[in-house]
Amino acid sequence: MYLHLGNNIIVQDRDIVGIFDIDNTTVSKHTRKYLAQRTKNAEIVTVSQELPKSFIVCQHGGKRTVYISQLSSKTLLNRGRDAVPALLSGALPLNPTNF
Repeated sequence: MYLHLGNNIIVQDRDIVGIFDIDNTTVSKHTRKYLAQRTKNAEIVTVSQELPKSFIVCQHGGKRTVYISQLSSKTLLNRGRDAVPALLSGALPLNPTNF
């Protein structure tokens, strides 16, 4: 399965380590330190120039990438949940552009 993060950025769900709400998680100094380290290591991809609402941590082939998205964590989680029943029922063809 694939998850559309916004602005034509699509990731495989098996690569997702976590989806986090920016407002709730950046209160912690540990999260701020983590994001600063990822920025320093050039592991951040900004999906949109709009106000960020979530960040998605992915790991593929030993490489970690953090996507900053304008979509809320709830929207992203719902997209993943909605896709499974639609695919199983045949309402959506198995195509990454649907996500």
